[in-house]
Amino acid sequence: MDPKRLARYERIYEQLRSLIEGKSPSRLAAMATICSVLHAKMPHHSWTGFYFVAGEGELHVGPYQGPVACQVLKDKGVCLHAVRTNTSVVVPDVRLFPGHIACDTRSRSEIVIPVRVCGTSAVFAVLDVDSDQVAMFDEEDVAPLEQIVSLLPPLIEGAT
Repeated sequence: MDPKRLARYERIYEQLRSLIEGKSPSRLAAMATICSVLHAKMPHHSWTGFYFVAGEGELHVGPYQGPVACQVLKDKGVCLHAVRTNTSVVVPDVRLFPGHIACDTRSRSEIVIPVRVCGTSAVFAVLDVDSDQVAMFDEEDVAPLEQIVSLLPPLIEGAT
């Protein structure tokens, strides 16, 4: 990873930690803060947001920054793939991902990070980040974004 990008992730994590730990009144407030900071500080993000698991094969949009989002994702797409596999997913070119849902036709690459209920492997939501450029995310983006998302589980203990 570009050392400047890694350093940016480290600064973002520290900023978010200072804003969220012991200060966020709710998971929604923390999620909105994460979206706002990531979107403002990572210039290659064209959409940064969360989708909540809303039942088998369905996600509902949560806090986000960027163009208008799909309010409901159903039965397919990168986000549902991340929920079903319970793993982070990197898609260098969304046009090559079978079943990709194009909420914004300008999206070219995507990364999705599961958010798990505290102390379990149950996926409660996903962090979804899009870029309007191909190959803007790779496996080296996974760990820093998972670290950022790790700020949330204490706020979602017992969520279903």
